Amino acid sequence: MSPRPAPRDLRASDADRDRVLELLSEAAGDGRLTADEHAERAERAVSARTLGDLAALTADLAEPSAQPLRLEGGRMITGFLGTETRDGRWVVPETVTVSAVFGEAVVDFRSALMQSRHVVLYATAIGGRVRLIVPDGVTVVMSGTVLVGRKRGGTAQSPPDDQDAPVIEVRTFVIGGEVVARTPRRSLLPRWRGRRELRRRGPG
Repeated sequence: MSPRPAPRDLRASDADRDRVLELLSEAAGDGRLTADEHAERAERAVSARTLGDLAALTADLAEPSAQPLRLEGGRMITGFLGTETRDGRWVVPETVTVSAVFGEAVVDFRSALMQSRHVVLYATAIGGRVRLIVPDGVTVVMSGTVLVGRKRGGTAQSPPDDQDAPVIEVRTFVIGGEVVARTPRRSLLPRWRGRRELRRRGPG
């Protein structure tokens, strides 16, 4: 079996390039980049082939949490007496460790790049909350120990038989806290707005 590529060696998509180009434009607009620097970096972004090539173009323009691409997905996510969030375009390794100790840890998978179809997430909540935001089509399997607290949001008791279906297996340890997984509902606002406009205009 060939070794799994490092996050920085993964191939970049057009959407990844667009995220970097957007930050480069913002940096040129507020003076962080000169016109020549912006042109040079934008050209490199358009021709970039890997996530590492893209990440190097914005490393000096924003803090790690504000980068358009986050390649440190293997780092533990810890909400200790506060809130820690992992969101945006980040690379999800096969194993993720999350803890919330009298605080909150938020892990958003909606724009994440999962390296494996089956991800194991170790979630520890001690007087705090671990909140997982999962897109449609991803199965969430929850198991583990809960002492005075709760875990909710699992969509299946065990991983599906389909080996190609994406699965996040959450193994919990909860004392006086909670681990919650949810899938945001799609907004119906545009449909409602359209109906209101039709009623105002009337037929014909």
